[in-house]
Amino acid sequence: MKSLLWLLCVISSLQCVAAQISLEVSGPGTVKPTETLEKTCKVSGASLTDSTNMYGVHWVRQSDGKGLEWLGVIWSGGSTNYAQSLQGRITITRDTNKGEVYVKLTGAKPEESGTYYCARHTQSSIEVYVSFQRILAKDTKTTKIGITTSITFSPIKISHYPY
Repeated sequence: MKSLLWLLCVISSLQCVAAQISLEVSGPGTVKPTETLEKTCKVSGASLTDSTNMYGVHWVRQSDGKGLEWLGVIWSGGSTNYAQSLQGRITITRDTNKGEVYVKLTGAKPEESGTYYCARHTQSSIEVYVSFQRILAKDTKTTKIGITTSITFSPIKISHYPY
């Protein structure tokens, strides 16, 4: 009985630690066509090199009237992958000491306006954050991603996510 109680305490402690991981996007709100878009994702509560809690950090965007579009990822080991359509224009880097991940997109186009999000990729899910609030969660074993509110769950898809 004591070992069961101990195990429950350990599990509940781990859940509390995991719940404290958050991400926040910052950077200029307006970029003119042909300029370079730069955003920062500040990660709190986990190291960028922690392959369990921070398997990777993704960048996604949602243009007006469209679904989420995957832009790229930087993995815990430092390697990157980018959307085919953005090859040569996008760069994702990080500063592990500051806990920050950066995206730079050169030659911004009007159709690329929208909301840019960073996402935490664990070994079992992808979670998209805006201002420390998780807005999306995706089970990587499926192709759907869900927007969660306090009441409903509506499935949508991230387009062009190859991983």
